[in-house]
Amino acid sequence: MLNKLKPKSEFTKNVLTLMTGTTIAQAIPVAISPILTRIYTPEDFGVFAIFVAITSILGSIANGRYELAIMLPKKDEDAINLVALGILITLSISLVFLIIIIVLHGYIVEKLNNQAIGFWLYFVPLSILLIGLWNVLNYFNNRKKYYKDLTKATIIKSIVMAIAQLIIGFLKQGPSGLIGGNIISQFFANTKLFLNITKEKKLLNSVKKPKIIALAKKYRKFVVYGIPSTLSDTGALQLPYLMLPKIFDLSIAGHFAIAKRVISIPAGIISKSISQVFFQTLSSREKNKEDGFALLIQTIKKLTIISFFASLILFISSPYLFTFIFGSNWAVSGKIAQYLALIFFITFIVSPLSISFSVTMELHKIAIWQISYLISTFLFFLFFIFNKIDLELFLLLFTIHEYIFYSAYLYIIINTVKKMDKINKDKNKTCVE
Repeated sequence: MLNKLKPKSEFTKNVLTLMTGTTIAQAIPVAISPILTRIYTPEDFGVFAIFVAITSILGSIANGRYELAIMLPKKDEDAINLVALGILITLSISLVFLIIIIVLHGYIVEKLNNQAIGFWLYFVPLSILLIGLWNVLNYFNNRKKYYKDLTKATIIKSIVMAIAQLIIGFLKQGPSGLIGGNIISQFFANTKLFLNITKEKKLLNSVKKPKIIALAKKYRKFVVYGIPSTLSDTGALQLPYLMLPKIFDLSIAGHFAIAKRVISIPAGIISKSISQVFFQTLSSREKNKEDGFALLIQTIKKLTIISFFASLILFISSPYLFTFIFGSNWAVSGKIAQYLALIFFITFIVSPLSISFSVTMELHKIAIWQISYLISTFLFFLFFIFNKIDLELFLLLFTIHEYIFYSAYLYIIINTVKKMDKINKDKNKTCVE
């Protein structure tokens, strides 16, 4: 009887392994959120959101996007050289941003129109370094199928962040605990994943300068197309935290941050796990010239079913959930969360599948979409800076905007994987003949 209940496919097993850890990791911040919202103000969360927005945007390109190439080579020797390349680029970019912040600190604070973020700007390069290292280590461990270690690292990150944010929050007012906890947790999570690389002594001995240079040239598309597209994608996702204080005020940015944090929980638990395993499985099928479209359709079906029920529950419960759990001061977050729940339905389905472009190496397609998305999102927010609007109408229009772009994104992904399968079938026919 127990054997029947066990997941049969390797894909499902690996997803469940990652989901188990991610569920625990997501449960921890949820559990402490009622405490955090009582020791930190919406303004504190607003400052924290700005810091995360800056570091997320810059950290997303810290490896030159070479981390995505780690999954692609057949030989592990090539993969470890790509890891070394990613680390070297991360160190260089972090140093460059440190110099920029030291030189232009006052100018950046003035443009952000937020004095509270001034001190924490000096920690941006450190956070960029830690994010960059996390991305490289994450993909290497994913390649090696160290899913249990990825799970442990995610849990460690969540526990350390929770403890630090609570302790610092009780001792000191302001956003220090939120930002400090975020940085400390990144350090501990990276340490866990880094230990796996130190065990690969034979692979480490194969790291050579000529090989690194050769691989940098071979996978240069990730730099040419990956950096603009990733900057655009991350920039568009973080834009609300930078623009909402200008359209409304800093507290609305804080309310939006909390609402997004809660709505993103199902995505953090399920979507990311599916994406990681989907990437590994699709990469493997592409190398072996096997059917990838069937995997894509199966994954879309699973994501749609999960997304429908999750978004429905979130939409209905949000107004009551936020005031009950976080307190009456966070009622605005509940209203915002309803609209984010509607957006969640489409983004939950599409986002995990976007990794398909890395497998097919058609990175120009994702670059065009993401740059278009950033421009459209920026113009959307810019319009309302100069034309004041009611918050609920703003959120409704924002929801419509997201559906238009993500529907187009899904269409492009489906056609891209179809094309990959057709090319592989033609190659197989040629080999047989």
